[in-house]
Amino acid sequence: MNTNRRKFIQNAGLGAAALSVGAPSLAAVTRESADKDGQILFVGDNIAVANTAYGKVRGFILRGINTFLGIPYGADTAGANRFMPPQKPNPWAEVLPTVWWGNTAPQNMERRYANVYASFVDHWNYDDVSEDCLKLNVWTPAINDGKKRPVMVWLHGGGYANGNAIEQDGYHGENFSRKGDVVFVSINHRLGPFGYAHFGQAGEKFAASGNVGMLDCVAALEWIRDNITNFGGDPANVTIMGQSGGGAKVCVLTAMPAAKGLFHKAVALSGSSLKAVEKGNAEKLASYILKEAGLTYNDMDKLQQMPWKQYHEFATRALVKYREEMKLPMFGGGGGFAPVVDGTHLPQHPYNVDPAPTASEVPMLICSTFNEQSPSRTDASLEKIDINGVKEKLKERFGDKTGSIVDAYAKAFPDKRPIEIWSMIASNRQNAIALADAKSKQSAGVYLAWFGWQPPMFDNRMRAFHCVDICFWFYNTDLMLTHTGGGARPRKLSTKMSDALLNFMRTGNPNGGSLPKWPSYTSANGETMILDDNCVVKNDPDREARKAFV
Repeated sequence: MNTNRRKFIQNAGLGAAALSVGAPSLAAVTRESADKDGQILFVGDNIAVANTAYGKVRGFILRGINTFLGIPYGADTAGANRFMPPQKPNPWAEVLPTVWWGNTAPQNMERRYANVYASFVDHWNYDDVSEDCLKLNVWTPAINDGKKRPVMVWLHGGGYANGNAIEQDGYHGENFSRKGDVVFVSINHRLGPFGYAHFGQAGEKFAASGNVGMLDCVAALEWIRDNITNFGGDPANVTIMGQSGGGAKVCVLTAMPAAKGLFHKAVALSGSSLKAVEKGNAEKLASYILKEAGLTYNDMDKLQQMPWKQYHEFATRALVKYREEMKLPMFGGGGGFAPVVDGTHLPQHPYNVDPAPTASEVPMLICSTFNEQSPSRTDASLEKIDINGVKEKLKERFGDKTGSIVDAYAKAFPDKRPIEIWSMIASNRQNAIALADAKSKQSAGVYLAWFGWQPPMFDNRMRAFHCVDICFWFYNTDLMLTHTGGGARPRKLSTKMSDALLNFMRTGNPNGGSLPKWPSYTSANGETMILDDNCVVKNDPDREARKAFV
């Protein structure tokens, strides 16, 4: 499965966490901020105090939105809890300050800023790294007011190996919460070999180890079910949404029996997870980890107790050797640390032709971008490539089919230049369409979008790249400036998209806002909402081009 976003866009580079108290806000006209010289941040002993099942938490109010950062929804996952299903957090007696982000899950933190362009564009935010990472953030217009607002749950990208709930400024929930009068929740959970190393052969105790990262997400949803009413939210109206690896997690959650009933709508952006890892492959990879560490299945306690960086290093080396022996690409190819079809927590592949039945009544909104990969963003010379050059560049990936694929896309999109054809082929919609086709077999509606808005930066070479649409959905285009440039043009589209998302959260149908009528998707017609300065519905605009892949 090709779900590691950093390798997908072939960029790395992460930034430091920031509260963004002074960041621009699209819709910040509230009682507290109507006066431009008035106070907009409020924090104190009796401000933004809410109850949870484990104790009281204290946040702050920023521009009229109650904000709680780093609320524990599970216990520390280190030591004896490593590889185990998430445990409940320990209760606390005093009011817990929740005014700063929770720890990022363990992952490779080396050279996060190595690619300065990626660091600039995606403005990566990272905080302390620790196995005590089961924390969530809440933005809400009001607490303890008896109102039940729709709840948005954001699952971050980064494949199953990287990322966190504040990775980009566009992940902030303040503007969306205010605009739609909704509750916004984002979560951290275990990643990589901490969340998806399947040591089931060590015995029943470790039977869930290959899916504990997803069980963390289930635990967060259970926390929302049990506590979100205290934050002004409605536990009977929860939408899960993610992008890239987060979109894949959305798909997997829809196939997990433990998650059934904990959410009611689903949104997958640029992450269509059709299949998970086969149990046998996952078990073999786990055996490589033990071999690399010089241990056996009888030594699992030693694997649990060693420092996380040491274990991560063993697991990383094991993954390289496993892929070399299995002749798999380093990223993708159906292996690696990702959810496992273990027969229990994940009984089947989510959308391998037939959709999992567990979320048959859950409507789904699916979106991808025109240019998930934009080869020329930092290489202006590629703008001059001709169609033969494109064929040469794609030959290694598509082999003998390359010529017919390129010709098919050039015919389907005669207005696109060769560099754009290259980008669209590398960013093809095969998985998004397969997900929509599978989901459309169920009774709940499915709505398909294709985001084509082009940012006016890097001499117009950014195009509609992987991640760019996130801030549009969440009304954050003036906050995620390095994706949009800011201003009225992106804000106009963001207004339409966020309205549609809010309608979808409330009713399971995105219609009712300023977008054109958005029909539900059918395999016969391929109804697709094109999201751009001019939004239009087209019937499967790249269908003929995609046939060349078969």
